[in-house]
Amino acid sequence: MAVHQKKALLGLLESSLRISGLGFLKLSPDGVHPAIYQISGSASPYRLRVYMWNLTLGGRNRPSDEWRIQVTGLANLGGGQRIIPEVGGKTLLLGWGEEFGVFAGFDAGRHLGILGGSPSVQIRQRALEAGHVNGLSYHFKGDGEVAFAVKPSCMGSYIENLEDLHACGTSNEALELLERIFFNPDSVDVGEIERHVPAKRRFGIVSARKALREANFKERVLTAYSNACAMCGIQMRLLDAAHILPAAHPDSTDQTSNGIALCALHHRAFDLGLVTLDPDYRVCRNDILERELIKAGLDGGIDEFRSKLFSMIAIPPDRRDWPDRRFIVQVNSLRGWKF
Repeated sequence: MAVHQKKALLGLLESSLRISGLGFLKLSPDGVHPAIYQISGSASPYRLRVYMWNLTLGGRNRPSDEWRIQVTGLANLGGGQRIIPEVGGKTLLLGWGEEFGVFAGFDAGRHLGILGGSPSVQIRQRALEAGHVNGLSYHFKGDGEVAFAVKPSCMGSYIENLEDLHACGTSNEALELLERIFFNPDSVDVGEIERHVPAKRRFGIVSARKALREANFKERVLTAYSNACAMCGIQMRLLDAAHILPAAHPDSTDQTSNGIALCALHHRAFDLGLVTLDPDYRVCRNDILERELIKAGLDGGIDEFRSKLFSMIAIPPDRRDWPDRRFIVQVNSLRGWKF
């Protein structure tokens, strides 16, 4: 069982933030615990306080499938160790399960008092295993408390919806729908959530469903394209899973065949109509827009931009993942492309 020091544990968290699309600035010095981050890349920036330990199997006289964090090394305040929340921000209470490749996320708000002599917080192995497979899973601990297993690619979604997800522990209907959503996000529609979940719990459920669908789509598309931009080949974790027919369109789907891996530059260029792909998978530049840019004196870098483009997109090895020509034709028609 691998045991990571604090710097390595926080490095795992930072990597998961990058993978899941959250920007951050570490505000606390190395070696300081809890660690403090400024989070960007969301609707509004916030500070994040992180408490984190390794997950270990439960101790003597504990269930054989129980994993836990053993809370150690915190300041003694008022007679014992305490978790101090980030006022006006978010507080993460995490364990890392090396064996499962997932984090355990606990409700810090339920552990703010004096923690006692040998404090620990638990999660069951079934949840960790399900989180490894599905991206997110949960363990209902009773008395309204729920712990989550979180795959690194879903960490951003977990943090963004932290309070709403943990609040679901007070609603049996919300937990039942969460279990179905974690197994298959498409098995539950928004109407069902509205019918069965109390209004104050709906946002977290809807957000979790949306986030899991996005994470699943991204993972499938980037894997299909070997984590490289289909138009220039760059990797470096600068990639997006772009919908060919935009997600907002009523005919759009989250099928891999409606996705293409693009770097940030070529994703923006694709959405703006500077480049596209034709039904034969050729990469096409928009000569009309290019001339407009040149006329406006906004063509700086255009020669390099042109030189980096492939003549044809890189095609996934599995034919089932190839871009569907129907989506290509439809989006090109919507954007006024003529070939």
